[in-house]
Amino acid sequence: MSITHPSDWIGLRKAARIVRAVLDAVEAAVAPGVTTAELDDVAAAVLAEHGGRSAPTLTYGFPGHVLISINDEIVHGVPGRRKIARGDLVSLDATVECRGFVADAARSMTMPGAADVAVRLVACAESSLERALDIAKAGTLVSEIGRAVEREVQRCGFAVVKGLSGHGVGRTIHEWPDVPNQFDPRQRDVLTEGLVLTIEPMICAGTGRTVVGKDGWTVRTRDGSLAAHHEHTLVITKDRPIVLTAEAA
Repeated sequence: MSITHPSDWIGLRKAARIVRAVLDAVEAAVAPGVTTAELDDVAAAVLAEHGGRSAPTLTYGFPGHVLISINDEIVHGVPGRRKIARGDLVSLDATVECRGFVADAARSMTMPGAADVAVRLVACAESSLERALDIAKAGTLVSEIGRAVEREVQRCGFAVVKGLSGHGVGRTIHEWPDVPNQFDPRQRDVLTEGLVLTIEPMICAGTGRTVVGKDGWTVRTRDGSLAAHHEHTLVITKDRPIVLTAEAA
């Protein structure tokens, strides 16, 4: 969507702040021995407290309130009986609907004892998003976001996950435009002032090829390599974007 009215700001900021509240609460609860179902309960409680709803559940029937992906799982991990273990790389992804507005963000973290490659991968996911924010302004081609992400990921010695991308957001989860994490000359859309979208580097320590798990939801790296995910919902301006899901809850 594009912001056209002051009420849009109010609605989007409300949804974005709930997203951050969910991620903050779940991240604080992540620890070895905690099950992903228990983490999902934390997310459910925050959503209920703030009047938000899980957009993936509403739109796609996702069986949970927050997406929790571990180690070689890239995105869409389903909460369940699995326990977080020492050394795990954990990715959390929350998409919230509140009063007709939708916001989306994700972050990755490592547990004590994690391998150096896991720590570096998480840092790279964050820095590649920062590089994209540096150039994401009105008048710029959407494809330049992918170029910025890909360059930083390659500089760090990792690979962009193939076939997964950011997207427009605001009134539903996936809107125009598609926002690839690699440079794609076929993507000729131009960023416009007020456009709401996500930038979400999904990167891995292997080839970047994927496979969907037996649950029909969880996307993993085909080669079993570690993956990390970092995402924010933002509004395009003439200068640096306004990062809604980074604002205080």
